Amino acid sequence: MGLKQLKPTSPGTRFRKAPDFSEVTKSAPHKPLTKGKKRISGRNHKGEITIWQRGGGHKRRYRQIDFRREKDGIPARVASIEYDPNRTANIALLHYADGEKRYILANRGLRVDDKLMSGPGAEIRLGNALPLRSIPLGTPICCIELKPLKGAQMVRSAGAEATLMAKEGKYAHIRLPSGEVRLVHMDCKATIGQIGNVDHMNISYGKAGRRRWLGRRPNVRGVAMNPVDHPLGGGEGKAAGGRHPSTPWGKPTKGAKTRSNKRTDKFIVRRRKQGRRR
Repeated sequence: MGLKQLKPTSPGTRFRKAPDFSEVTKSAPHKPLTKGKKRISGRNHKGEITIWQRGGGHKRRYRQIDFRREKDGIPARVASIEYDPNRTANIALLHYADGEKRYILANRGLRVDDKLMSGPGAEIRLGNALPLRSIPLGTPICCIELKPLKGAQMVRSAGAEATLMAKEGKYAHIRLPSGEVRLVHMDCKATIGQIGNVDHMNISYGKAGRRRWLGRRPNVRGVAMNPVDHPLGGGEGKAAGGRHPSTPWGKPTKGAKTRSNKRTDKFIVRRRKQGRRR
């Protein structure tokens, strides 16, 4: 999907770069595969705000995506490429030979009427899902499982792509988009190719209101607040903060080490930034 530069007929469109939706072939979703989505506005199950600057925005319906791709050996046809308001990637509607319909994430280069299949016997072709043990080394992959049959958890955003580097024993070495090399069990499935909508990162929204439509609220800098509201607030005139960046509750941010899951450290072969622990 490409981008279009709008004519500067207003201040909000002067610098706006919007998607042209050239890949999208259908405007309305397949209704049986959608359900209502509750608006949580960045709050957890206790009602506490855990993600700030969220709220409002347009009402959405959730598209149920098949991340497991467990219909092995059953051919499917790509019926349409659709927009999904809940993610950066587009989605593709598959019509299986047995009559079932499911959504998957659309790969870059996927077209209507393409034939797809999943399982160990599937071809090494764009959009097919296979176990890592059946994929040749050096193949670009996406939608990678962390545990067999749990469904894809890694490399799912627009333009994301990982590479199968090596196979050793029960595990495969995968280089993730961040540069991290991680061990993943060979029975985990992955999809061949790169996630589509690669120009998403180059979108320029043009005005603050367009971000509000997406549920993004204004973000006030800590140095612009009062001392009672933020550790970086206060001071005579403009101040640079005078201390390390932190949250309103004093927790370090912007580069502070946050990783504490030692249980899975053994699966990380090379970290995103060499010589640093997270």
